[in-house]
Amino acid sequence: MTVLKTSLRNFLAHKGRMALSAVAVLLSVAFVCGTLVFTDTMNTTFDKLFAATSADVTVSPKAAEEEDNGPRTGRPEALPASLVQQVTKADGVKSAEGAVVSTSVTVVNSANKNMGSDSGAPTIAGNWTRNDLKSMDITSGHAPRGPTEVMVDADTADKHGLKLGDELRTIAVTGDIKAKISGIAAFKMTNPGATVVFFDTATSQQKLLGKPDLFTHVSVTAEEGVSDARLKQQLAGALDGPYKFQTAKEAADSGREEVGSFLDVMKYAMLGFAGIAFLVGIFLIVNTFSMLVTQRTREIGLMRAIGSSRKQVNRGVLVEALLLGVVGSILGVGAGVGLAVGLMKLMGSMGMELSTKDLTVAWTTPVVGLALGIIVTVVAAYIPARRAGKVSPMAALRDAGTPADGKAGWIRAGIGLVLTGSGGALLFLTTQAEKASEGSLFLGGGVVLTLIGFIVVGPLLAGVVVKAISAVVLRMFGPVGRMAERNALRNPRRTGATGAALMIGLALVACLSVVGSSMVASATEELDKSVGADFIIQSGPSGPIVPEAEKALRAAPDIEHVTSYKMIKAELTSPDGKKETEELAAADPTYAEDLRRETVAGELSAAYGKNAMSVGSDYAGRHGIKVGDTMTVAFKGGETAKLRIAAITSDESNVDKGAMYINVTTAAQYLPADRVPPNLIMFAKAVDGKEKAAYAGLKKALDAYPQFTVQDQTDFKQGLKDEIGQLLNIVYGLLALAIIVAVLGVVNTLALSVVERTREIGLMRAIGLSRRQLRRMIRLESVVIALFGALLGLGLGMGWGTTAQKLLALEGLGVLEIPWATILTVFVGSAFVGLFAALVPAFRAGRMNVLNAIATE
Repeated sequence: MTVLKTSLRNFLAHKGRMALSAVAVLLSVAFVCGTLVFTDTMNTTFDKLFAATSADVTVSPKAAEEEDNGPRTGRPEALPASLVQQVTKADGVKSAEGAVVSTSVTVVNSANKNMGSDSGAPTIAGNWTRNDLKSMDITSGHAPRGPTEVMVDADTADKHGLKLGDELRTIAVTGDIKAKISGIAAFKMTNPGATVVFFDTATSQQKLLGKPDLFTHVSVTAEEGVSDARLKQQLAGALDGPYKFQTAKEAADSGREEVGSFLDVMKYAMLGFAGIAFLVGIFLIVNTFSMLVTQRTREIGLMRAIGSSRKQVNRGVLVEALLLGVVGSILGVGAGVGLAVGLMKLMGSMGMELSTKDLTVAWTTPVVGLALGIIVTVVAAYIPARRAGKVSPMAALRDAGTPADGKAGWIRAGIGLVLTGSGGALLFLTTQAEKASEGSLFLGGGVVLTLIGFIVVGPLLAGVVVKAISAVVLRMFGPVGRMAERNALRNPRRTGATGAALMIGLALVACLSVVGSSMVASATEELDKSVGADFIIQSGPSGPIVPEAEKALRAAPDIEHVTSYKMIKAELTSPDGKKETEELAAADPTYAEDLRRETVAGELSAAYGKNAMSVGSDYAGRHGIKVGDTMTVAFKGGETAKLRIAAITSDESNVDKGAMYINVTTAAQYLPADRVPPNLIMFAKAVDGKEKAAYAGLKKALDAYPQFTVQDQTDFKQGLKDEIGQLLNIVYGLLALAIIVAVLGVVNTLALSVVERTREIGLMRAIGLSRRQLRRMIRLESVVIALFGALLGLGLGMGWGTTAQKLLALEGLGVLEIPWATILTVFVGSAFVGLFAALVPAFRAGRMNVLNAIATE
């Protein structure tokens, strides 16, 4: 009890000094709890949606699961409408109705503006059924009654200002559907952002599936007293065919699993960044308690002299850490819920609607947050606590502060050098690896060991690096600059720990910048070398390029040729008798001009001949294939063909690596017309000298189809750069949390350092140092510590990034590019971070009363 009272008194006496450490714990715990609450809320939202939209039993084509042709063909797999009558006659069935659902559509308004979500949520079109009444209510108008009427969900109507009577055009592979809004239906639960339109059944069948006698699935309602599992069993026995049967729970679980895989990636990625913030926070806590123990050396010595044991002193410091962890963690849990709400609002602005009514705070979330915060804080304070326990009673007779243990410093430096050297050796082995999978293991080990090594050897590096930085940055400030340098070097262990906190975040920034820039540069070089087409026409997330858009492209002026590119599934039987399911790239012969592929045998143009094809060098090597051999190709949904190998392409290239080419006419020869998929991508070449006019003509041809994009090579390269840049910006934003915690560490170190040097500051002021000079000295000390951390972090990160690029080279991305502008910007920005961190400590130092400061013991 005495230890607890003493610890509580000390904690409250130094509450100002503990505040920044508590903020670090708060931020880290908030990020963890916010992530858990946010992902749990998304899971709850989708669970409710899937549960509400699932029938008692759903019957669907088995091929839809096995072949996954929907996104490729633009048409979902379907089953015969006559199946509804067969299902109705089965035992235990109360009612059954056929349904049509397609996600390969785009909905535009009268101004050709896409009504789809910007968040990646799908656009869904289908027929209005009784099953939909379980999840939606018609709030105005009525359900569609003919081909000229459509009903839209209320969220989409509100977002885009749609009202009854407005015209919508639904673009599908089988044709356009122009209809006026006859009704608006609202979800009974949260709609996570999907755009949903409904047509009458006949229109849905004809326009979305291409035939009047098809459904994508049958929704079955069980008779009273018949369980879903029993009904499923009876249907499976009554129906003979390639069908899949799912109970409501199974359908909901399937949907949850599909969404859950994406949510898990997002959750664990965010938790990873929270872990980095915790790691950085450890340095802040260690520094805080180390300095507090040093400042209380005489006090601890007196306690030891009057009978306190080492265990009691040790326990007292740990209890203070426990109090800090509890306070920071409790506040962090609350802040985490607020962060989750903020993330929900942010997602709402991006098109994914999440209602706070579904806010889910599982009991495990605060438990995890509290446990992590408290354990990390106590573990971080353990070393300072042990040091406090070693203070002898004789320390009461000395001035506060004890010299560092020189032997321990050299032992630490030795360990740090060994770790760094071992990590460097692993990074070197990474560069010598012949396979990326093998090298990635060396890279991971090298990154971890060099990071730990730099952290451990930080105090030794501080003496060298700080002097070098000071010679360039501080000497121009005269005596004030030299004093700032000596203050930074006074306690290398403290400076090393403070710089290391900043080093971790900046090392990751530098590494990812190098990797991202190298990827863009490599892809750009590959495109320059391989792509001969002037223009690339890409499909959107809603499906392939519809035939009407293809016709418009082919009719565009000033175009020399337009090339089709389709993906077709087939089962291949190689000459060695092995069977594999692969996707064949069916293209026009002009594709050989649009994409320059090197061959190791044969001529690529010959692969577009009658009953001919090409294979990649890796596939050919695995199966001992050579030019002239024959492959048996069983087209999915079509006939089986014997195709001659006319060319073997090199898989050294990263573009279309491993692709197997056939002519589109060959594919059409062995597939029914309705099984030949539309184009996933198209290429075009302009008439010489008319590139600008052709570009404008292609864009105009696609005015009515906003889901497709026309890009010249410059646009394509810029789009690639922007895509990688956006991903890096998200990562940088998440790393900002670790950098913020590191900045708090600099602030706390300086604040406690000012308290520690109170008497010294008073003496300097007494002999003529002005307030302005004092503040400048503290600011310069902060700048040099920040630059020290930045120099280590950027150097380490560039080393990681350069090594990682060697692995990318094994995958065809062979250009190393160092983004010097980004590196220099971050380095200079670190100086401003140091200035910002020193503002409050410098201001407090400048306000000290000189006589009171001198009188301080």
